[in-house]
Amino acid sequence: MAATRLIALHINKGRTIEQCLKDRTDYAKNREKTENGEYISSYECDYRTADKEFFLSKSEYGRKTNRNRNGDIIAYQIRQSFKPGEVTPDEANRIGYETAMRFTKGRHAFFVATHTDKAHIHNHILYNSTNLECNGKFRNFLFSAIALQKVSDLVCLEHGLSVIKPARPSERIKRTVYPKAKTVRSDIRESVDISLSKNPVSFDEFLEFLKQLGYEIKRGKHTAVKSKNQRRYIRFDSLGKGYKEKDIKDSIQKSVEAAKPKPRDFNLLLNLQDIIASGKGYCYERWAKVFNIKQIAKVLLFLQEHDCLDYGTLEKRASDASEIFAEISNGIKKAESDLAKISSLRQQIFNYAKTREIFISYKNHGYSSKFFEEHREAITLHKAAKKAFAEYTKATGAKIPKVKELNEEFQKKLELKKKLYQEYRQIKQDMKDYQIAKYDVDRILGIDEKTKNAERENEHKQQKNGPSL
Repeated sequence: MAATRLIALHINKGRTIEQCLKDRTDYAKNREKTENGEYISSYECDYRTADKEFFLSKSEYGRKTNRNRNGDIIAYQIRQSFKPGEVTPDEANRIGYETAMRFTKGRHAFFVATHTDKAHIHNHILYNSTNLECNGKFRNFLFSAIALQKVSDLVCLEHGLSVIKPARPSERIKRTVYPKAKTVRSDIRESVDISLSKNPVSFDEFLEFLKQLGYEIKRGKHTAVKSKNQRRYIRFDSLGKGYKEKDIKDSIQKSVEAAKPKPRDFNLLLNLQDIIASGKGYCYERWAKVFNIKQIAKVLLFLQEHDCLDYGTLEKRASDASEIFAEISNGIKKAESDLAKISSLRQQIFNYAKTREIFISYKNHGYSSKFFEEHREAITLHKAAKKAFAEYTKATGAKIPKVKELNEEFQKKLELKKKLYQEYRQIKQDMKDYQIAKYDVDRILGIDEKTKNAERENEHKQQKNGPSL
């Protein structure tokens, strides 16, 4: 299930087209909301420079058509929100991309940013109002929002998702809710979001971004702001949860800490013999020796902190970490495979239900070839669904489950995958640390594969022949 909304983006008063495009695209591409940009896809543009590419196309449009009206719409935004727990971020991004492609008919550049910071996964789709040929603009026709919702519903159905049922005329009258007028505080909250999306490194820099958006700042015990349209200053503390001065400072601090590179506990030792042989010179050789001494100290500290006081313990922990990592990796792959199978079976159930009546008619017509040609796609889908059901029954020995049961199973597998991913990150780091420590210890002790093999053969001979007298 996905709810959609089409928003026309205009030029803000006192701002240029470039500034407005950058503000809107920066908010959509927020790295904290898109898992460091992992869930962003684009069409006919690079999402990192989308604002500049959109602006260049508008300049070309003005040159070709000699039209350059300031009141024109600079871009459009589609907000597409999904029911909590129904889709993964990857699937939501794919659905958003297909929706945008069909709605714009591939004539406009766009990018899809999937936000995962809320309980419901949602897409911010920004597409250029100017077409790819730079000789026309998107026509925001009457009932375009309804057309967008229909396109979104069709894509959701194809992916096996539910859709929003249209209300009956009588219910629609009862449920009519007129949108609230936009308030001054809602404008300030939106400006705060835009300023935070620029990743300020301090509260002062954050206030500078607000000044660039046309706000006056009043410092004191409580920081307050005022735009040109306001009569009095409004405190951050009156904006609600998440927008208070302390909340903003905490958000900036978290963003700064997340951006800092994490120092490694130790590193692989430099091969001094290779450095000397390469003839880099005495100074570089001396630096390499000092570097290795520091790395040895870090390795020893790591071994002491993790109670690895003998080589056997270190070797076992490195081996155990590798085995656990492999086990968790296999678990994630199996969970992903199960999710794919559930999605496929769920899609087949939807296809079967949609084409059942047509197939019955086809059967009643005596499997007529003429009827088949008229309904080839639907009949083919129905046959494919029946074949998939037969294969499932043969493989599992069970009946075809209901869609509700499949949704519950999908959610369980999804939760398992998330849990395994959390363990995966930690065990991956542990495996890397132990393997690097073991590698460094081997280099310090001069142990190589030949030495290890010789020691193993010696131990094997002693066990076979017995202790020497």
